[in-house]
Amino acid sequence: MTTTTTYIAFLRAINVSGRTVKMERLRALFAELGLGNVRSYIQTGNVFFTTEEPADEPTAGAARAALTGRIEEHLERSLGYPVPVMLRTVDEVAGLLAAEPFRGVAVTPDVRLVLAFLSEPLPASLPLPFRSPKGNVEVLGADQGAAYVVVRQDGKWVTEGMFGKAYQGSVTSRFLHTTEKILAAARKA
Repeated sequence: MTTTTTYIAFLRAINVSGRTVKMERLRALFAELGLGNVRSYIQTGNVFFTTEEPADEPTAGAARAALTGRIEEHLERSLGYPVPVMLRTVDEVAGLLAAEPFRGVAVTPDVRLVLAFLSEPLPASLPLPFRSPKGNVEVLGADQGAAYVVVRQDGKWVTEGMFGKAYQGSVTSRFLHTTEKILAAARKA
């Protein structure tokens, strides 16, 4: 049995560090893979699309991993550099936001709430909550696909190394309010 699934592809390394890709080109690259209803949101590498995939869980997980690999290979071949891709369904992102992972965090002008999308779960050895040595980054919690991070704007912060050397996966981050807007845009037909 198959079902139509709407995915949000959170891309890393798009329109940063001189790696500029127009959204029209990015949408075309996704369409070249036979993905349907391809759309994008803002210039930071957020692409929505539909695809037919298996509905039963063991096969669905393998299908998602294969699709992620196809997208990453196509983007690297076409753009000339690796672009890690974190695929999430619309329902998964909605569930993340509905869980209110930042409940109780006081937002001030120098506090940013960040969803860090993960290519693999955080290591079990990382104690949560976790605070960086400088105290400017606090990881409140995580599930298999995302970590919930509070960033205090006392200077530059980066996702590389945010979870220590034990984490070997890829990470791409979006502010909470941006993720809410991405979800709203993905839900539009």
